[in-house]
Amino acid sequence: MLSEEKNNTSLKRVISLPLLIFYGLGNILGAGIYVVIGKIAGISGIYMPLSFLIACVIVLFTAFSYAELSARYPVSAGEAVYVYEGFGIKELSIAIGIIIALSGVLSSATIIHGFYGYLSTFVDIPEFLVSISLIFLLTLIAAWGISKSVKVTVLFTFLEIFGLFLVIYVALPYLSFDLENFAKMIPSADFIILNNIILGAFLAFYAFIGFEDMVNIAQEVKDPTSTMPKAIIITLFIATILYFAIAFVSISLLSPDILSSTSAPLAAVYEKATSQKAVVLSFIGMFAVINGVLVQIIMVSRIFYGMSAKGWMPKFLGIVNPKTFTPVYATIITSLIILVLSLLLPLITLAQSTSFVIFIVFTLINMALIKIKLKAPHPKGITIFPIWIPIIAIILNLFMLGVQILSF
Repeated sequence: MLSEEKNNTSLKRVISLPLLIFYGLGNILGAGIYVVIGKIAGISGIYMPLSFLIACVIVLFTAFSYAELSARYPVSAGEAVYVYEGFGIKELSIAIGIIIALSGVLSSATIIHGFYGYLSTFVDIPEFLVSISLIFLLTLIAAWGISKSVKVTVLFTFLEIFGLFLVIYVALPYLSFDLENFAKMIPSADFIILNNIILGAFLAFYAFIGFEDMVNIAQEVKDPTSTMPKAIIITLFIATILYFAIAFVSISLLSPDILSSTSAPLAAVYEKATSQKAVVLSFIGMFAVINGVLVQIIMVSRIFYGMSAKGWMPKFLGIVNPKTFTPVYATIITSLIILVLSLLLPLITLAQSTSFVIFIVFTLINMALIKIKLKAPHPKGITIFPIWIPIIAIILNLFMLGVQILSF
């Protein structure tokens, strides 16, 4: 029998703006650059940097919508709450919460494959043993306490960023910055080429997934009304710069075929530039992937917690441990689902499924913001963006969904 004290324990506001930015960056960078960049090269070819820029533009409008919504409703299970405030339909809100949680576990299962790719450069261990061990370790860290686990993500994020700068640094002597080289990356009006760039952008969009996860720990953020919008925009800006730079140097040094055929693409770029084994980069790549999974475990468990607090999911998922101030049961359930998916589905299937699900969610979130704006256009103390922002976001998201459906 659970004590009353356990039932009444709540989350604590301990996360500052810098910690929140690194939390978001850790999630975005680990999944995008260290895992799926090779697959994007296989689709977009030499136009991969352009695919990243298109994905950024598509994401940007929805990011502004999230920034406003996170200031209006700084609570856990953010998306489910936003949809409920916009449409007032409980069943739709529950569905959105579950879909967001699904995207989180799909994303984590995706990048666990990436972890194995980098680890395999050191040792030969069966992938299922690697997945089980990694999930067990990350579950313990996530249940340890939000301030501690977020500080772990900050440490890992520093390693991720260092690894990206290392790749850029070793590649610089081999790059040509003349106009002719850049001109090669400007596509012709060929339908097949343009279609491949868009399809590459669809997968590159997966690489930006992570900024929306930040809203699900809003209940543990200091001064969330001010902090959340700033953190979302700053995180996306930093990630875009790093993505374009890495995409450019990668496709300049290695052919799309080579990039798409390796399970550790950035390690391959490093080895091409230095003619040395990418021991350091493979090591960093492993921690980048670990970071992405850890952030997703935290995020999904907070969705389960927030939905349970509203009576939308079983009560035990909303129980917070009085010593760690974390929803331990929700954390364990999240980790088990990630483990099962990572063992069952391949990387590219997981990444494409995640992007597809997120486009649907983003469309509904932007529609909800439009309805909320019409009901309460100027709430006090909240940064408001023009209503055309979510309108354009809806058009872009539906376009990308249409392109993906037609490509099946």
